[in-house]
Amino acid sequence: MKIKFLADPGHGWAKVKRALLIELGIEKKISAYSYQLGEWVYLEEDCDLSLFLKTINEKGVKVEFSDHFSRTQSTVRSYHSFRSITAQQVKP
Repeated sequence: MKIKFLADPGHGWAKVKRALLIELGIEKKISAYSYQLGEWVYLEEDCDLSLFLKTINEKGVKVEFSDHFSRTQSTVRSYHSFRSITAQQVKP
């Protein structure tokens, strides 16, 4: 699986689809330090990305990163902080 990794001088994020996080059962565990835009979640590189990699590696999936570095502040920082949609669902 190829994943885009975006970074600026201060931080980095891995771009993954929210549906994949839900499928892996970790969507509710992602922190507000990650960002979201549409169907994409930008996992912050410290805790959230580590959780994702641990979980996906346990499934036997190999991850390859495509690195994209910005010398200025990344546009990822302008996206909304991550909020779980499955945690917000009310069960009957």
